[in-house]
Amino acid sequence: MHRTNVLICLRQAILSGLKVTAVPTRYAWVNAALLSHARFLTNYWSGAWNHGTDESIALFGVGVTLNRSDYKNLAVKRLAAGITTSIDAQGSTNEQSTGYAAFNYRLWGRAITVLQNGGVSPGTTIQTRRALLAKWLTLATNSVGRVPQIGDTEVQATYPYAGTPMEYAGSLGTKGTPPPWRVGVYSAGYVFGRTGWGTDPTRGFRGESAYSIRYGPPRAFHGHFDHNSITYTARGRDIIINGGYAAYNAGVWRTWTLGPTAHSVMTTPMSTYTNPTTRLTAYSVKTTSEAYVFTDAPGAGISRVRRVLVLKNPDMIVTWDTASARTAQAFQTLWHLPADQRATVYSRTTATAIAAGDTTRTVLFQVPFKQALPPGSTLVKQGQTSPIQGWTYPSSYVRRSAPTIMMARSGKSASILSFVVPVRASGAVTFRARTSGTTFIVSLNVGGKAAAVAISGGGSLYRAG
Repeated sequence: MHRTNVLICLRQAILSGLKVTAVPTRYAWVNAALLSHARFLTNYWSGAWNHGTDESIALFGVGVTLNRSDYKNLAVKRLAAGITTSIDAQGSTNEQSTGYAAFNYRLWGRAITVLQNGGVSPGTTIQTRRALLAKWLTLATNSVGRVPQIGDTEVQATYPYAGTPMEYAGSLGTKGTPPPWRVGVYSAGYVFGRTGWGTDPTRGFRGESAYSIRYGPPRAFHGHFDHNSITYTARGRDIIINGGYAAYNAGVWRTWTLGPTAHSVMTTPMSTYTNPTTRLTAYSVKTTSEAYVFTDAPGAGISRVRRVLVLKNPDMIVTWDTASARTAQAFQTLWHLPADQRATVYSRTTATAIAAGDTTRTVLFQVPFKQALPPGSTLVKQGQTSPIQGWTYPSSYVRRSAPTIMMARSGKSASILSFVVPVRASGAVTFRARTSGTTFIVSLNVGGKAAAVAISGGGSLYRAG
């Protein structure tokens, strides 16, 4: 495919340089090579993902260049078949990567241009699906203007394409119009949410909080084994991240970045990960909170439930991870933190993280619920190589040591109720737990702002105040 594009350009350069309209005999090999490449592209299409789309564009180019309607028609047919698989009816790509979603937005824009330049109408489907992907990428953009590192994705900003909702998101709210959506739930396995778009002058764009959660079908293409993983930005910085994107030839490091322990999830490292389908079984979106419930089976004989509660004013994320297994396991809820922060464990309940000179620190703590906290239940792992833990890859060939908070249990079951609270560097976070009837309530004070989180007798995690 790449060589086909080069040959098309070379052929045009020959015609332009010699100021002729037909390829001279001594360059007839160029036409022959293009036909050979077109036959290969015809016989070996990669299918409905970015490789196949690139191949179809190249095949169409041969058809236009050599006036071969058969190649043009086949390319158009494949693009028509590919668009509805590559970008679904909600706007999600099948690549399982935010970085490749951005790439596909550009790629399908190029497909539209190539078809138009070749005298073929692209129709409405490509444009409609691409517009849905623009909405997806807008919702995926976090409060520091970047897409989270989901799947094979390097740290990258959202490009502010004029006339699209990405214009506002990618410009950090300086251009365009604030989007009308605040939360997006996608059946392909993505939840994106935020406290707002910065229209509140007391917050501004970077003062909002934003999060992502992964679930859905098993890993494919450029995805990772990241189900239930959370990313979070608040107070103008990254709070919770993923392990990032190691190059394809990075060996054990690539294996680690793909695996569940490189993500902010509850892991069961003593069992073999089964690449499960993870289901979103319930969710609710309210003015100052969102709640989600995810269920799956990450290993043989293991069931796992993650309940997630996201709060606004004060901003925080609460998760209640429960799991049970037929045999004894190590259960570890992991929170991956940015490389610039230093993490400190204060007790078996609490750890904090802050970067030197920063105005924000993160307080991470557990509240005992249905299970006592054993010694060593809150740990910091950083820069480990056996097993690998406590790293991040902001780009394919850049690896940095980064703290990971591990909240640990062992046995045949686990109940880990954890809080991730960003607060000003001098701000205090306090909490008090109590039971009212069958409801468990945690009352919090975060830098002077009060909130309450509850778990009902039936197991619902919700905001209570």
